Amino acid sequence: MTAVDSRPAGGGTPHAGRAVGGGTSHARRAMGELAEVPGHRPFGARAKAFVALTKPRIIELLLITTVPVMFLAEQGVPNLWLVLATCIGGYLSAGGANALNMYIDRDIDALMDRTSQRPLVTGMVSPRESLVFGLALAVISTLWFGLLVNWLSAALSLAALLFYVIVYTMWLKRRTAQNIVWGGIAGCMPVFIGWSAVTNSVSWAGLVLFLVIFFWTPPHYWPLSMKVKEDYARVGVPMLPVVASNAVVARQIVLYSWVMVGVSLALWPLGYVGWFYPLIAVVAGAWWLKEAHALRARAKAGITGAKLKEMRLFHWSITYVSILFVAIAVDPFLR
Repeated sequence: MTAVDSRPAGGGTPHAGRAVGGGTSHARRAMGELAEVPGHRPFGARAKAFVALTKPRIIELLLITTVPVMFLAEQGVPNLWLVLATCIGGYLSAGGANALNMYIDRDIDALMDRTSQRPLVTGMVSPRESLVFGLALAVISTLWFGLLVNWLSAALSLAALLFYVIVYTMWLKRRTAQNIVWGGIAGCMPVFIGWSAVTNSVSWAGLVLFLVIFFWTPPHYWPLSMKVKEDYARVGVPMLPVVASNAVVARQIVLYSWVMVGVSLALWPLGYVGWFYPLIAVVAGAWWLKEAHALRARAKAGITGAKLKEMRLFHWSITYVSILFVAIAVDPFLR
């Protein structure tokens, strides 16, 4: 269970003066910077650093798309121990994937403002420690799912982890502007895991929700990429906003948004939900489309900087998916 890192920019800005481009050579120099590990590393700070390796804020979003699906699969309240076991397994799996992601990306993380305070960059955790920690969580989470939930969920969780680490981080991220589109598949897996945890099977409902998250991920992440595109350009990562104009990116956001909203309504004719979920999906989707079209209008008009307000859609996207999945959990009680 994992997802592409979608936290807004933060931390210090030690690299703001570096020129855009030359990602490979800069990244190589960053490896030398990472070798300088602080001599004194307090236990408390070290513990916080290992927690930071798991990217807890991203995992919160993954659990939002896991637990409500369990309510839908059960058509009521699922076994609470099962919910807890699934959440813990999901955290361990996603945490392992994120730790391995930081291990692989430690060269470019050292050069990007938004990642300049990550544990491997500051030296609070060594690359070897991050690698061992990530692999250990991968093994533990798979066994946890298999022994305490079921082996189908274990297989789905492991597949998500491997996809995120190998396909997205090692292959797609630095090679194609479609990295987020296909790399986001890993972040879609929690809906299958939530369903399989309850039923030990997959279903059309799970596929619909998988597709909702699949089409949600690009318009969720691209606004953030627009905001920090200089960071990505500096290290040679071809996020779409780096290689295309804001107008082109905004047009893609609108296209994906319309498909996402349309797919979100498919649960109703398939008979998995009653009246409440589609009502919420229509209202929340209409607001999303309003924001997406507003961003496109500003981008098309050539507005840049703070007035582009691209982060409005990014923040709304998190609210949207939370509202949508809460509606999924509530709907069975109103049928």
